[in-house]
Amino acid sequence: MESEKIQEIAFNIILYSGNARSLTHEAFNAMAEGNYTEADEKLKEANDALNQAHNSQTGLLQEYASGEKIEMEVILVHAQDHLMTTMTLMEMATELKRVYQKLEQLEQKG
Repeated sequence: MESEKIQEIAFNIILYSGNARSLTHEAFNAMAEGNYTEADEKLKEANDALNQAHNSQTGLLQEYASGEKIEMEVILVHAQDHLMTTMTLMEMATELKRVYQKLEQLEQKG
C-alpha cells in the first residue's frame, strides 16, 4: 500500500476520533449540568464519529488480511493512539453518566 494512502487513512482516523473526543467532552459538560438528554445526544454523535474512525481502521486491516503489505508509519501509530484513547474516554463517559444520575437520585431522596 502506498504511503500516501496510509497517511490518508491515518488522518481520517485522527479527524473522526478527534471529533468524537470533542463531542465526548461536550457530553461531560452536559452531565455536570444535569442535562442527560443532551449528554446522550452528544455521546451518540461521538459514537457515530468513532464508528467512522473505526471503519477507516477496519478497511486498512482488511487490506492487510488480504495480503497487502502495510508499511508502518508514525502517523498511523499516532492515529491508533487517538482512536484507542477516545474509545476509552467514551467508555468512561458512559460510566460517569450513570454515577451522575445515581448521585442525583440519592440527593433527591436525602
